[in-house]
Amino acid sequence: MYSLLYSLKEAHADAIWCCAWGEIRVDDGEDDERVNIGDEENGHDENDRGKLCDCIVTGSVDDSIKVWIFQNNKLELRTTFTGHSLGILSVALNSDCSICASSSLDSVLVLWDMKSGTKIKSIMVGPTELWTIAFSPDDNFIISGSHSGKINLFNVETAKLEQTFDTRGKFTLSIAYSPDGKYIASGALDGIINVFDVQNAKLTNTLEGHAMPIRSLCFSPDSKYLLTASDDGHMKVYDVQHATVVSTVSGHASWVLSVAFSPDSKYFVSASSDNTVKVWELLPTELQVSCLHTFKEHADQVWCVKYNKSGTNIVSVSDDKSINIYSCPPSNS
Repeated sequence: MYSLLYSLKEAHADAIWCCAWGEIRVDDGEDDERVNIGDEENGHDENDRGKLCDCIVTGSVDDSIKVWIFQNNKLELRTTFTGHSLGILSVALNSDCSICASSSLDSVLVLWDMKSGTKIKSIMVGPTELWTIAFSPDDNFIISGSHSGKINLFNVETAKLEQTFDTRGKFTLSIAYSPDGKYIASGALDGIINVFDVQNAKLTNTLEGHAMPIRSLCFSPDSKYLLTASDDGHMKVYDVQHATVVSTVSGHASWVLSVAFSPDSKYFVSASSDNTVKVWELLPTELQVSCLHTFKEHADQVWCVKYNKSGTNIVSVSDDKSINIYSCPPSNS
């Protein structure tokens, strides 16, 4: 059964624009008070040490990034990253959650050490040259979209710009790296979607399925599909290999602001400025999509949604300053 599992009101001092979900290991040597381990009042004991814990990162208009541990069906604040001078646009975690990357309206890309809570590197990218960010599957690079329409690829180790992919288009609002590492996709202000072959640094496809800005896009975990979300209120599922639309999805009453696939590629979740979060089932044999559930708990537009690693939970963040976590039934139910 789909249900609201947990809701944290006033999680930030202002609207929450972005989030990421990963798993982090709490080691024996870490400070107990800081990570809330060994606190019987909070439902923890010594056996929790060294375990993998669900970790959620949120970024807000209040200029801060917060790292939360989700255990025993509740969120506990682990640490707060401060250093940006303007609102946080995007956050991303590398595969082992050792590094968090953040982008901001201040045009700075920052890499944070998740264990110590300290800033590793700051990359000044120039005025308005930074928007959505994402790690490459091998964690060696981080990509960012920009106002100029270009996609910049930075080396995580050296913080140097190594490559630029030119969409020759307008403001890049959204980007995604395919899990197999072969492609980078970008969504622009004018509704154009570009897909690049990473190895050859070549634009392979330009998709024109939307008439308005692409707020979010993502590849399925098996890299077969590309899911896009637009201000036109629609979502589209593309076959990556053939660059064809396999499904056009409607159901939200306003802009679709965020989409994310489940780990098994069978489902996806969407968030909208109509204040709702919807869960969809993708039926590849029929090339159809059906809405399984609609969550209506937010009081304002929902900017970002993510699945956890197991696909059993979804997190959403909103202009209402709250973080909601939902329970999902097993995929075989």
